[in-house]
Amino acid sequence: MTVSIQMWAVTCALLLAMFVIDFLVVDSKPHAFGPREASRWVIFYIVAALAFGGFIWIHFGQRFGQEFLVGWITEYSLSVDNLFVFIVLMSSFAVPPALKHRVLLIGVAIAIVLRGILILVGAAALHKFEATFFVFGAFLLYTSISIWRSGENEPDPDGNVFVRYVEKVLPVTKDYHDTRIRVTLADKKYFTPLLLVILAVGTTDLLFALDSIPAVFGLTRESYIVFTVNAFALMGLRQLFFMLDGLLSKIIYLSKGLAIILGFIAIKLLLEATHGVFDINTTSITTVQSLLFIALTLALTIFVSLRAVSRNPSLVESSQVTDIEHDAVELRGRALEDIDDVE
Repeated sequence: MTVSIQMWAVTCALLLAMFVIDFLVVDSKPHAFGPREASRWVIFYIVAALAFGGFIWIHFGQRFGQEFLVGWITEYSLSVDNLFVFIVLMSSFAVPPALKHRVLLIGVAIAIVLRGILILVGAAALHKFEATFFVFGAFLLYTSISIWRSGENEPDPDGNVFVRYVEKVLPVTKDYHDTRIRVTLADKKYFTPLLLVILAVGTTDLLFALDSIPAVFGLTRESYIVFTVNAFALMGLRQLFFMLDGLLSKIIYLSKGLAIILGFIAIKLLLEATHGVFDINTTSITTVQSLLFIALTLALTIFVSLRAVSRNPSLVESSQVTDIEHDAVELRGRALEDIDDVE
């Protein structure tokens, strides 16, 4: 698959245009998003991703079209874990409902740029050292086992080290001022918490990319597909945050399903690495087989979860998402406690 610099430039320009339109049209009047409005935008981004996958299929061939499709489904599924982080960060920084969409819009834009850099580094390493696939495979297998055992993420409610550093070196006001990132108070300029939570969302996402990006590289070796898959998954994830509010807690076996998917991709990577490095004939897992396995795993995860909850509604109270939501309530405003009150 040969992608020209011009196509890279056009792709990046189109993605940027989508963000600009979103910012100027959807976020022109900040408001609290409801499930109905979010659903319309989720459908839009799903259709956009499928249309782009169709373009790749027609322009580059069936193989790469299939790789984009399976990669996008996988990345979108793995990115659901990010929603848990968003829930905690939004609460910890006490983000007003009307500003949540803007936080996710700009935060995800930062995340895509950072993921793009990580993808380029990963692609260069894979190109130079094919044994890197062993590292990716082993890491994904370890992550899969860890998720299966614990089934929980522990997001830092204060963001991360970088965000805490920014908070210390920049003057920050404790209160939000509509959509402004910087304000003047008593003839002195201050940044608002809006800057901190945007940086928290954008940079914390990079930690989750450490397993999702190797996972997509396990399905395709094309950096162009890996990048666009990540971009479309993250753009659709923003609206999914609002649409699934209150529903994620019912998918009680989500972590188990994601662990199985990561384990499957890890095995696929290790088999391919064994064949490529040691020239040993191993079982080959095709893109279509990967797609069917991942889609079936997700479908069964949702079906079994909903069936279990329908039989025993009390299971929702012990679910991972419910625990996260409870933590979010308890941590509300925590990230703002250490900020000096300058008003």
